[in-house]
Amino acid sequence: MAPERRGLLRKAAKDTAVAPQERRAERQSGDVSCRAGEHQPQMRGEEAECLPEDPDRWNEEPKPQEWRDTGELHQGKQSPRDAQEQSCSYAREHKYCGGEWQQGTAGTLGQHNKEAQEATEPCVAVASTTGWEARISPTKGSTSVTSAKIQVNGVHLHYQQTGQGDLAVLLLPGMLGCGETDFGPQLKSLNKQLFTIIAWDPRGYGHSIPPARDFPPDFFERDAKDAVDLMQALKFKKFSMLGWSDGGITALIAAAKYPSLIHKLVVWGANSSVTKEDIKLYNAIRDVSKWSEKVRKPMEEMYGHDYFARTCEAWVNGISQFAEKSGNICEHLLPHIVCPTFIIHGAKDPLVPPFHPEYLHKNIRGARLLVIPEGKHNLHLRFAEEFNTEVEKFLAEA
Repeated sequence: MAPERRGLLRKAAKDTAVAPQERRAERQSGDVSCRAGEHQPQMRGEEAECLPEDPDRWNEEPKPQEWRDTGELHQGKQSPRDAQEQSCSYAREHKYCGGEWQQGTAGTLGQHNKEAQEATEPCVAVASTTGWEARISPTKGSTSVTSAKIQVNGVHLHYQQTGQGDLAVLLLPGMLGCGETDFGPQLKSLNKQLFTIIAWDPRGYGHSIPPARDFPPDFFERDAKDAVDLMQALKFKKFSMLGWSDGGITALIAAAKYPSLIHKLVVWGANSSVTKEDIKLYNAIRDVSKWSEKVRKPMEEMYGHDYFARTCEAWVNGISQFAEKSGNICEHLLPHIVCPTFIIHGAKDPLVPPFHPEYLHKNIRGARLLVIPEGKHNLHLRFAEEFNTEVEKFLAEA
């Protein structure tokens, strides 16, 4: 590790005993519908010192990245031939702007989206769970990000996929998050020869709407089952999980409840319980009008103000219900986690006090803990290169 990175990253604890590498995940068979193109995430965050004066849950400015639009193909229940012809024609006659395809001049894609034209060749039709739908078939060795929806547990879950590696990895976003907003640097830069990377949108978030997001007492367990069932539907028999914030809680529960399916686990910004101190932090972000504009704007563009504001308030109520009881979210499940586990914590995280990662480290057998001294809640965005390197090294270990 270079001297500057040694100064950045500090190992608080490390257990070098790692279970032998399990059988590699099975590659996706390609039996669901896809949208293809390259990805333009809406990464969250700007610099802030503390809460509640600046109730910004991401509170950092990510390092600048360059991205290109992702293209969405027309979907319909036609025959394979008709679907192929219609979807290719649709892509050539529309332009992608503001998160959706818009009608353009016939035969053009819009001046700002010329690169999307390349994504229309080659175009094939494939069978899906709802009928024949069209997708683009990426060339072998492609580093593009494809996206699709598939029906799981009665809802249509949206996901993005990239890479051709034998090791499957699922990325789980935080509150109100999705692949677009939460994992830009990981979708772009994780080793695509070693890993096949899936980023999902939990029900009610991102592009997995409908349904509207709600927070029953078992919403974390519901998300865990959805996530696991999504990967099984995509024909990944075994996979690793990278979970941020709420996605980390979901990943902890999934690893405990479905141990035979989870290869390795990485979590950061996660907690297994809710304390009175946590409730004060959550209430500070309840009112989205107090969020910084830089963080609020992409959320409002994705969801609209009303849905965004309503869902954020509902999340605060949903997470607070655990404190009204015993405070336990998944503490009782931690001893059941048997896969190799890597816990990462930002020492300056204003939303997750250090006793949370310390508790996880102490109660998950063989877990490792890495503390990033300058890291805040969105450390995987602010220190993306260092984060990706540490995670790749952990996931690739035998």
